[in-house]
Amino acid sequence: MKNFVWGLCLVCLTWLVTMTPAFAGDSGHGGQVFASNCAACHIGGGNVVNGAKTLKLEDLEKYGMASLEAIKTQVTNGKSAMPAFLGRLTEEDIEDVATYVLAQAEKGW
Repeated sequence: MKNFVWGLCLVCLTWLVTMTPAFAGDSGHGGQVFASNCAACHIGGGNVVNGAKTLKLEDLEKYGMASLEAIKTQVTNGKSAMPAFLGRLTEEDIEDVATYVLAQAEKGW
C-alpha cells in the first residue's frame, strides 16, 4: 500500500510539472518590444499616466492582470489611456512583450 501511495504521488507530481503553463513567448525579444513601445509610460514597471495601476505584481494581481492572457488582451485592445497595439505589433510581439512584463513583475522589476 505504501508503494502505491508513493507511486500515485509521483504520478501526480509529474502531471503537475508537465501541466504547469510555462511562458510561451520570448522574453528577450519582449524586452526589446517593451523598450520601443511601452517604456515611455511604463519604465521600470511603473505607470506615468495612472500611478496606482503599475506593472508591479501586486497591482497586476489586484486588477486581475497577472496572467499572459490578460496582459495580451490589454496590449492588443488597449484600455482607458492605454492605446491598442493591434496592427502596430504582431501577435508574436504581443506574446513576447506579455511574457516579458509578467516575468519582470515576478522578479520585482
